[in-house]
Amino acid sequence: MLEIVFGLLAIIAVASAVAVIMVRDIFRAALCLILLFMTVAGVYLLLHADFLAIVQILVYVGAISILIIVAIMLTRDARQGPPLGNLKYPAAIVAILLLGVVAFGIINTAFVMPDNAPLQETVKPLGKALFGDSGYLLTMEIAVVMLLSAILGAIAVIREK
Repeated sequence: MLEIVFGLLAIIAVASAVAVIMVRDIFRAALCLILLFMTVAGVYLLLHADFLAIVQILVYVGAISILIIVAIMLTRDARQGPPLGNLKYPAAIVAILLLGVVAFGIINTAFVMPDNAPLQETVKPLGKALFGDSGYLLTMEIAVVMLLSAILGAIAVIREK
């Protein structure tokens, strides 16, 4: 069953990655990028890396993707992606070479997980370390306030124009 779910996630990830490159509308390319980030989070969940899946969703889907979409929406002249230039053939050759290197690495790596491997909790100990009694709660709150003030400052600068 896990192999079927992994296969579906892999197909969706590859299709959305290709769509990011091939779609001419930059807003739709950003939406395909969000789908790609979500499928990567799904693969992390299949690998029992729940903390990485949560960070993937919070950082990439929640922050970076929204930042990209807001930047696209605030840029008035960016209706379509950049025109194809003279570098598309060299870029295709580099991409094919990179694909070959990655495929070679995957084929020659033994991905074996023992059947009786104990699963360890990752989120609970990290949460206690970060936000417990001797953690970094105050530091995290200061970082949140600084990020919020930076966002509000950026909005104020944009509204003046």
